[in-house]
Amino acid sequence: MNADFGPFPVPDARGAVSQAPDLPAGFADKFSSRMVEAGGLRQHVVVGGNGPALLLVHGWPESWYAWRLVMPTLAQSHSVIAVDQRGIGLTGKPEDGYDAGTLAGDLVALMDELGHERFSVFGHDTGMIIGYALAADYPERVSRLVVAEIPGPPGVVPSPPLFVPKPLNDKVWHIPFNRAGMVAEQLIQGREDIYFGHEFATQGGRPLPENAIRYYIGNFSDERSLRGGLGIYRDWDVTLAQNETRATRPLQIPVLAVGGADSWAEHVGEGMQHAAVDVQSVVIAGAGHWVAEQAPEELLGVLGPFLTARH
Repeated sequence: MNADFGPFPVPDARGAVSQAPDLPAGFADKFSSRMVEAGGLRQHVVVGGNGPALLLVHGWPESWYAWRLVMPTLAQSHSVIAVDQRGIGLTGKPEDGYDAGTLAGDLVALMDELGHERFSVFGHDTGMIIGYALAADYPERVSRLVVAEIPGPPGVVPSPPLFVPKPLNDKVWHIPFNRAGMVAEQLIQGREDIYFGHEFATQGGRPLPENAIRYYIGNFSDERSLRGGLGIYRDWDVTLAQNETRATRPLQIPVLAVGGADSWAEHVGEGMQHAAVDVQSVVIAGAGHWVAEQAPEELLGVLGPFLTARH
């Protein structure tokens, strides 16, 4: 069922389609920003297209904007819903509720409000953690799951040791740092360009456009936004415990695990083997961590057949 977006207001603020830089030609003719009150949270979504519903859940430190290059093609066959997670972009930023179970509940409430009973989900990075929780906690709602660029859900696969080789440390050090709470926020404030710029520079693949990086960094320009953006890391222990329980109920739906060749590569699929019974694994050549932005055409080439398969 396609939603009637009339009841949902159109924002005109930083973070909305109307103020996003360097969108593909004609993007604003196909997609619009909407604010949706769902589950007690004011959520920002970018919506467009027709067909079966596809929910896109971005990673950290990004926003719905991470999907901009693949959304027009996906909208040719799907009703596309690209959401800002709780705490990020124009979505509300409460003080708590950043464990995967609560974040998944946000999205179920969102899809209820939009009128989508059953849908596919694509989660990248922290969006993969949320997407996995959504599929595990609400199996009757999710028909297919695509996950990208985390080597299995934390708590389902073993955590890496504290001391790891530098290439791996460069990829994961931000997780324990972000979990430090207030001191992490204090160290980042006023140095957002250094901290987030380093994150974008060290995750593999060709650099993202400077305009995109500046746009993402601007999402964390005040204390409340920074605290919301780090929320999923503050509740990491809760998510780990939840995932230990979820691991006892392997996903039964089809799962596509996507890794960037210059990042987690085949390890995404290997990790998902512990969480699901029907896993396809692909490695995207020419991509690092930011697969939807570094290799959008290659990603679309594997998404299309998976999302439209009949079984």
